[in-house]
Amino acid sequence: MLTIKCAKCKSKLFKYKKVGKGKVLRCYKDRITRVYNVKIKEQRLICSNCNNVVGEEISDYIKMDRDAFTYSGRKIRK
Repeated sequence: MLTIKCAKCKSKLFKYKKVGKGKVLRCYKDRITRVYNVKIKEQRLICSNCNNVVGEEISDYIKMDRDAFTYSGRKIRK
């Protein structure tokens, strides 16, 4: 389980169940377990505290901006 955080203000955005090794490029909506400080405006994922654009909503997943977020936690092996 990963905790996705904003790179600017370090606030928690959401918890994500990452399966497999590799980079966090896409976050599938059905694997997001808890939402903290996120708002979706015009299909963009925005941090509620600092208005940093973290990702872009595309159908069933969110395309993440690599420089806009950090994460901590463990990835689940396949």
